[in-house]
Amino acid sequence: PGMAVQLAVLPSPQCLFDDPVRILVSGLLPQQPVTLRASLVDESGELFQAHARYRAGSSGELDLSRSPALGGSYSGVEPMGLLWALRSKAPYKRLAKRNVLTPFCVNLEVYEGHGDMIRLLGKCTNERWFIGEGVKRISVREGRLKATLFLPPGPGPFPGLIDLYGSGGGLVEYRASLLASRGFVTLALAYMAFEDLPAMPEVLELDYFEEAVNFLRKQQQVKDTGIGVLGLSKGADLALSMATFLPGIKAAVSISGSGFNSFIPLQGNGFTVPPHPYDLGRIKISDESGLADFSDILDDHRDPATWDCRIPMERSLAKFLFLSGLDDMNWKSDVYCQDAVERLQQYGREVEFCSYSGAGHLLEPPYLPLCQASIHKVLGMFVLWGGQWREHAKAQEDAWHRIQAFFWQHL
Repeated sequence: PGMAVQLAVLPSPQCLFDDPVRILVSGLLPQQPVTLRASLVDESGELFQAHARYRAGSSGELDLSRSPALGGSYSGVEPMGLLWALRSKAPYKRLAKRNVLTPFCVNLEVYEGHGDMIRLLGKCTNERWFIGEGVKRISVREGRLKATLFLPPGPGPFPGLIDLYGSGGGLVEYRASLLASRGFVTLALAYMAFEDLPAMPEVLELDYFEEAVNFLRKQQQVKDTGIGVLGLSKGADLALSMATFLPGIKAAVSISGSGFNSFIPLQGNGFTVPPHPYDLGRIKISDESGLADFSDILDDHRDPATWDCRIPMERSLAKFLFLSGLDDMNWKSDVYCQDAVERLQQYGREVEFCSYSGAGHLLEPPYLPLCQASIHKVLGMFVLWGGQWREHAKAQEDAWHRIQAFFWQHL
């Protein structure tokens, strides 16, 4: 009959997805053992859950920013562990937001004891949004462009960014909408496997990406000091190519990418950068899990026979930031990143890079849980991405701060 148990999310139960929060439980007995559980149902109805066992303090309070988890999905002091440790019931599911105009609702519950979660003591909901208040979402179908523009509230001018995802294709908006919520005019750009864009184009045309740059530069809220571009995986080498071959790009971020053109020829004005030679016969499929390991499909990047595929980044006046995970099981992104960085340094260019131990291929905005393997939408096979839960979570937080600081500095 004591005071009711209260579960609170501070400073507010509504926040942006990349905002850290404080999770507090009050009204427990001193040293009371409890289990906390987080549940989230994604847009396709897939359930993701995490749980951790805790013990209340002497005053019957529990603060996840100070109290260590004693086991469960993670252990130790992890203020955001209940989010980054979310895991789907079905294997190989990736948590990604399709419609950025609705939030992900994380249901938090506190249960009695460290055994079965039978006696519910308290609960609350954390609404996590991918689009900040006043950010405008504008669908763009102008010329050949298939994109979505996100405008921060107010007249600006704001730095302008182009955001590219990888060879899974589609129009991916959640990173762009979060960046707009942090003060960047951001254009999420589709370039394959979307509407009438082919799943595997025979060639990608630099013109198309130039159209995107020109479209962004003419938006009145965009600062006229130059554009930034960021890309993940295949999108990363496209970002480097844009910074190299297109005027007006001041800063480029490569996430889990490479300093050469991959998979699809890139056609410019009077030149073509061929794709780095690869052999799909070198995909290793695990007998146990059926997962595909792509990491050995490329010919040796040190072989001069492959060098016509290199992006001549040293010609660019842009600033570069390279991010890679040392546990990337999909792509030798750290080796390829080191190669690109060394080439730029040979030409006396300043370049920032950061490689994260225990991080996988899919370095996403913070608190999106690790996806170690999932279906590749274009290839139709289950692909290994790599990563260790805790290290990957820390890497995503650090990378997100670095990306924003880098663009603020150079734009």
